[in-house]
Amino acid sequence: MISDRSANIPPFYVMEILEKAHEMEAAGAHIVHLEVGEPDFETPTAVKEAACRALEEGMTHYTHSLGIPLLRQAIARHYNERYGVDVSPDNVIVTAGTSLAMVLVFSALLNPGDEVILSNPSYACYPNLIEFVDGVPRCVDVFEEDGFNYRPAEIAGKLGEKVKGIMINSPSNPTGIVMTDDEMRGLVDVVGRRAYVISDEIYHGLVYRGREHSILEYTDHAFVLNGFSKLYAMTGWRLGYIISPPDFVRPIQKIQQNLLICANSFVQWAGVAALEETAGETAAMVRTYDERRRFLLGKLREMGFGVAVEPTGAFYILANARKFTDDSYAFCLDVLEEAHVAVAPGTDFGSGGQGYIRFSYANSLDNITEGVARLQDYLNREAS
Repeated sequence: MISDRSANIPPFYVMEILEKAHEMEAAGAHIVHLEVGEPDFETPTAVKEAACRALEEGMTHYTHSLGIPLLRQAIARHYNERYGVDVSPDNVIVTAGTSLAMVLVFSALLNPGDEVILSNPSYACYPNLIEFVDGVPRCVDVFEEDGFNYRPAEIAGKLGEKVKGIMINSPSNPTGIVMTDDEMRGLVDVVGRRAYVISDEIYHGLVYRGREHSILEYTDHAFVLNGFSKLYAMTGWRLGYIISPPDFVRPIQKIQQNLLICANSFVQWAGVAALEETAGETAAMVRTYDERRRFLLGKLREMGFGVAVEPTGAFYILANARKFTDDSYAFCLDVLEEAHVAVAPGTDFGSGGQGYIRFSYANSLDNITEGVARLQDYLNREAS
């Protein structure tokens, strides 16, 4: 009999849209993809060359379960230099992607029934992974006019004895919003040491105004989740990491030993190159993303979508579509079938996402331009 855990996990609706789009493409349709949060750039050359060298030099065996020392040192140095924080390589755990890093952190932190505070809306997989390890997601509504950031008073009212963590994601998926220094400080002031802040920093580096902040600038009572997929265009390489409080390193290590043993050995060497040899290429990617961001944001507002606070990070815009629909998923399916444009329903990100559509600009400006034109034609037809 199928387990309750596997039977009850909900689908990832962005993937449902993507898979339907692929079926339509197989039948000959041309789909403009604005749904998927995957860089359209090639992995930087230095990263690919480092992986090839590692393979040629026989780096194909198990590594230490925490990761190769050189990569852990490079990650610690990156945080030391970029954020001015003191990170020890001893507190870094290298993982096979950031999603697995979440599973490891939630597994080490939560007993059955323990709670993690999440914003509503937030990244679709957070509640599913928490429930997968028998934790309880405790959702707190956030609002468009606040840039979908927590209101400190709302957090203070939710910090019961069962709450072990509060999840933040800046720059954010699905909103593209970057938390300010004041917002980060305000959150930490409210949470104190009553719960661990779990900071998903996978979109760090993809910021187009000001700068992002690591949670470690404000507190050591925190876990950092990060990886190489987004900034370095390495989604298929599956390489991530945790920066953990010292007391949790050994528990997480033991879980990793049992579940995975270690991250792929030659990919870890590629991660060192990503951190140390790709500044020029990643800076060029960021400039290109910003051009797309500004174009798409302007066009969405012209069409009548609402964006109250300008998103300045990641590669997403969560737009208010209530002028056009009260059912985000049905709207996205119809846009896909009628306009051949794939976009993500806000309901994928929690009940607070109903009435919103997430647009990804991880696609070429030519394709975004074509997608916008098709979407405008669709809206014109629907209005006539």
